[in-house]
Amino acid sequence: MMEKKKILEEGLLELYLTGELSEEQASMVEEALGQDTALREQFDALEADFERMGMEQAIAPPPAVKARIKDSVQPNLIRKTNWTPLSIAAGFALIFGLSSFWLYEKWQNAESNLETLQTQTDRLQRQVNNLESEFRLTSNRLESINNPDVIPLVLYGNQKAPNGKAVVYVNHKNHLVLVNPKGLPVLPSDKTYQMWSDVDGEMISMGTLPTDTELVSLKYIENAESLNITIEPAGGSDHPNVEQLVSFVTL
Repeated sequence: MMEKKKILEEGLLELYLTGELSEEQASMVEEALGQDTALREQFDALEADFERMGMEQAIAPPPAVKARIKDSVQPNLIRKTNWTPLSIAAGFALIFGLSSFWLYEKWQNAESNLETLQTQTDRLQRQVNNLESEFRLTSNRLESINNPDVIPLVLYGNQKAPNGKAVVYVNHKNHLVLVNPKGLPVLPSDKTYQMWSDVDGEMISMGTLPTDTELVSLKYIENAESLNITIEPAGGSDHPNVEQLVSFVTL
């Protein structure tokens, strides 16, 4: 064991306290301190003096150093303190995002359904308008047919249209002509029936006769002596093809 006298004379307590001894010397000093109570008390007093001197000679750090230390510590505190609120905020953001996507999908589907419904409504409205228009037209024509001034005429088909017939309703007072051509044979798509008025030997066109319509309104020709139906190219002709005459009636 190292002698107490040597420790005190060589200042080994001070060197031990400041950590400047080798491991071997420090071990020997510790052994002496453990066995010599007086030496231990002297070491404790020396240690207390060192601490007091350190506090008395302490220098306050510059403000800039203090600020840097505060800035370096504060973010860590903020991160630790705000972890739970951030997690909650992230959860709400996720829920909001999913809800927004769901609502957007619903809105898209609703908008698509609305467009489809609007298209169907427009189509139905057009159909209703067409039906109303056809009904008014048919009503007007039926009213015209039932007029006491109307003269009904039947044109029977010849050998070019056997068993064919057309009914003509003529109102000389109102200058109205209606024809029901449904009794005539159906023609190829490149052909059509056309009606003519014979006025002083001249054949004047009154219009074509589509066989898919029950009542066709034609042009009224004054002073007509007869009504004639011929087969013409689709769209009608300027002059009748008398060789394709299928029916006529004298007025």
